[in-house]
Amino acid sequence: MKERVEELTRILEEANYNYYVLDNPTITDQEYDKYMRELIDLEEKYPELKKTTSPTMHVGGEVIDKFNKITHQKPMLSLPDVFNEDEIENFVNKISEEHLNPSYVCEQKFDGLSVSLVYKNGILISGATRGDGVVGEDITHNVKTIKAVPLHLKKDIDIEVRGEIIMSKATLEKLNKQRSEQGLPLLQNCRNAAAGSARQLDSKVAAQRNLDNFIYHLPNPEDYGLKTHYEALEFMKSLGFKVSSKCALVKTKEEIIKYIDDLAKERPNLPYDIDGVVIKVNELDIQEKLGFTSKYPRWAIAYKFPSEEVYTKLKDIIFTVGRTGQITPNAVLEPVIVMGSMIKRATLHNEEYVRELGLKIGDIVAIHKAGDVIPEVIRPLEERRTGLEKDFVMIDTCPICGERLIKKDKLIDYFCPNEHCPARKINSLIHFASRNAMNIDGLGDEIIENLYNEGYLKTILDFYYLYEHKEDLKELEGFGEKSVNKILESIDNSKQNSLERLLFGLGISGIGEKNAKLLARTYENIDKLKYATCEELTNIKDIGNILAQNIVDFFQNNKQLIEDIKNIGINTNYIGEKSSFNEYITGKKFVITGTIEGLSRDEIKSFIEKNNGTVSESVSKNTDIVIVGANPGSKYQKALDLNIMIYDEQKLKEVMKM
Repeated sequence: MKERVEELTRILEEANYNYYVLDNPTITDQEYDKYMRELIDLEEKYPELKKTTSPTMHVGGEVIDKFNKITHQKPMLSLPDVFNEDEIENFVNKISEEHLNPSYVCEQKFDGLSVSLVYKNGILISGATRGDGVVGEDITHNVKTIKAVPLHLKKDIDIEVRGEIIMSKATLEKLNKQRSEQGLPLLQNCRNAAAGSARQLDSKVAAQRNLDNFIYHLPNPEDYGLKTHYEALEFMKSLGFKVSSKCALVKTKEEIIKYIDDLAKERPNLPYDIDGVVIKVNELDIQEKLGFTSKYPRWAIAYKFPSEEVYTKLKDIIFTVGRTGQITPNAVLEPVIVMGSMIKRATLHNEEYVRELGLKIGDIVAIHKAGDVIPEVIRPLEERRTGLEKDFVMIDTCPICGERLIKKDKLIDYFCPNEHCPARKINSLIHFASRNAMNIDGLGDEIIENLYNEGYLKTILDFYYLYEHKEDLKELEGFGEKSVNKILESIDNSKQNSLERLLFGLGISGIGEKNAKLLARTYENIDKLKYATCEELTNIKDIGNILAQNIVDFFQNNKQLIEDIKNIGINTNYIGEKSSFNEYITGKKFVITGTIEGLSRDEIKSFIEKNNGTVSESVSKNTDIVIVGANPGSKYQKALDLNIMIYDEQKLKEVMKM
């Protein structure tokens, strides 16, 4: 039996590779189904013969309770978007100004769900979503159902690769036909369908969705002796991964534009959705020289195809009030599908934006999705006016509380000054519960608004007294025992959040996630922060006079709130890595190159950040110190050219007191 199981495994693995990777089927569907049925039967009869890499794993069957988290070995960074030829030229020119002369790889920008695949000894051990770039969701059980993803590589090596989970247009059409017959809601587009399918708790559902996968990135190509990105693509292909055949190696801006033009013409006939072209510097040593910004690599961009434009009627312009009191006009549209999504509303930003467009209520307007994501009104079709359209009139009082609106210094936006305005309160509550603040799961915008209107939520403190209304909540429409318990559990868990989440959730004017964490690390607990002076605060990097005054004013005006927060049992301490002062590190900007014996790059970076230093990927005149280990790259020479201070291995370990 063992020999037959191994033979069937070999036949099915080869068939999967030829069909899903090479697009060159070598056996019929009937033969494939017969071999698969036989292997399933043998594995059920002799379970000791079933391996974790068996082709039957593609069938699915594993069910999980929730998604666990996976921390990426290297962050999964996004790429900066560009939208026209001028921006592409600007990208190429900036690289030329560095006296570099690279080649470029142009690739399709797939429209699906980014995924990281990790293999040990050639065996797939994990698949994770991009998440926030640092931590993603573990979707291994679903990744194993994708036949284009090899469960066992052609070489027994350790490797991480990254790519895109997609759904073909034909699969979406077939699924929607079935769902229509079953009276189920239709899947809107290939991207949403792929992402939703890959995030099913039951892998059998994912298996039935016939997902596909392309691999396009190797995070650490130098570890395999590779010199270029194109070599990395070929290397990954040789291991059994599905790599696009439509990658092109080019040298000039003109060749990049030609690739984009040719692909744009071919786009409608492709079996899957793409939304642009990714352009990467090919040579790895030049990639290293170009380095990174805080968010993006400087050696790659993503050109986005022009958005699909559709026409619909502007039925009305209504006004909403944000948590800061900002008034925003919004377009109420006759429902229309734009790039697979039903659009009924779109922001009009502010009065000036509406007047610049010359919009009238009743206009037929052109809309598209900015960046293929956010619905946007881009112009009225004046030639289609009938004379029945109405002029836009900006309101002068708050649409919720009736308070007279004001304009703040040098701003074009109107604000409701009433701090007790219900709309401001509702949006403050929504912000407090949001994922990047207190992360109270199960409380969406509409639910919070309903709870406010029902009288259960008026201030952020009321979240923590909802348990007193548990039985009442279960009687509300859309609620039940399970959903109420989940919300109350999430609220209780939020008490343990680190201080930076609380500071962000409090909505201090101008304080975003980054500055909230900076304040939390610097002061360590809210009692120290609430007594901080403007002078002290402005000594902190990135905290200017306006932000400092906003912080001081907030704590001066909310003394009782802070005491109530502590009395409820909400954590008011920073529970991340503590900041320290180190005369060699604090306030300095570092770049690391080469290998330090006994220390990983992440360990060095963590030490620097803990001591209030910063780490950058590239050397510039703003760099204070370059840490140089064994086999340094070109960063070392650039540091010498710019006369930047060098820390060798011995000096670094002295500073770290090792």
